[in-house]
Amino acid sequence: MGLWKVWSFMSRFNSSKRTNTILQHLTMSKHTDAAAEVLLERKGCAGVITLNRPKFLNALNLSMIRQIYPQLKKWEQDPETFLIIMKGAGEKAFCAGGDIRVISENTKTNPKMVQDFFREEYMLNNAIDSCLKPYIALIHGITMGGGVGLSVHGQFRVATEKSLFAMPETAIGLFPDVGGGYFLPRLQGKLGYFLALTGFRLKGRDVYTAGIATHFVDSEKLGMLEDDLLALNSPSKENIADVLETYHTKVINKMSPTSLKITLRQLMEGSSKTLPEVLTMEYRLSQACIGGHDFHEGVRAVLIDKDQNPKWKPANLKEVTDEDLNNHFNSLGSNDLKF
Repeated sequence: MGLWKVWSFMSRFNSSKRTNTILQHLTMSKHTDAAAEVLLERKGCAGVITLNRPKFLNALNLSMIRQIYPQLKKWEQDPETFLIIMKGAGEKAFCAGGDIRVISENTKTNPKMVQDFFREEYMLNNAIDSCLKPYIALIHGITMGGGVGLSVHGQFRVATEKSLFAMPETAIGLFPDVGGGYFLPRLQGKLGYFLALTGFRLKGRDVYTAGIATHFVDSEKLGMLEDDLLALNSPSKENIADVLETYHTKVINKMSPTSLKITLRQLMEGSSKTLPEVLTMEYRLSQACIGGHDFHEGVRAVLIDKDQNPKWKPANLKEVTDEDLNNHFNSLGSNDLKF
């Protein structure tokens, strides 16, 4: 369940008279709003699900889950539906999570609703994971808690520069659910543990780099991407992947592969050395770096031409050989730093 605090816009109004007016408006429009909380549409070759509560950052509630789940299952069996797109209305959020205030408020007064919410939300998470049709989540904007559950289990997840991912459940006395125990420990290294325990927010391209998203697309092209997906004629999974790859903006390798390998070894060796020994090692590294290619190319790209597009040599980690690495750490003989 999500943790983004979705506060009622009622709090913006101080006047009791104005508050009463708004309450009357909400009461009169309650049925209409509920019917429009999620839009389920067949467009082109796809089934399109739009979370439609932009004023509440598209927070997920039980009513929405009960509309999405059966429709997802229906489209899954429909031979004319070739893919399913999940997105959020507005520019701020894909889905900021479950409507946690409602859950908390109903724990004692309506415990069955609370039980049903968790049960049916988790069933929806699993249905997304096992969906037989390609499932594409456009995670543009805030994507937290329950919103992560609606996206991360899908086959394709498209992030933009405005994506904001987090699993901050521990801040309200919960835990990272919606399958967090499955996808978080499977992220590279121990990143998932860090995200789960700290609630740290990943932004923009980092959502892709971390493995949460499968693709990164500039937000200005998101509409065109969706149009091209909808225009596909009886597409295969490969056809869909090709369209996504066409819009995917490659991640520029801003860090020198050689510097990365040097730094890793520097820290590993430095952990057992004295300060004078470390400074001696670092003097050797400094002389090797200024005599090589990458240092001067980095200065050019960042400080001189400022194109932020360095051409590293070697270009990737695999091309940095052990011999190259060892040469950076070799003794300089009489030229070594001495204390």
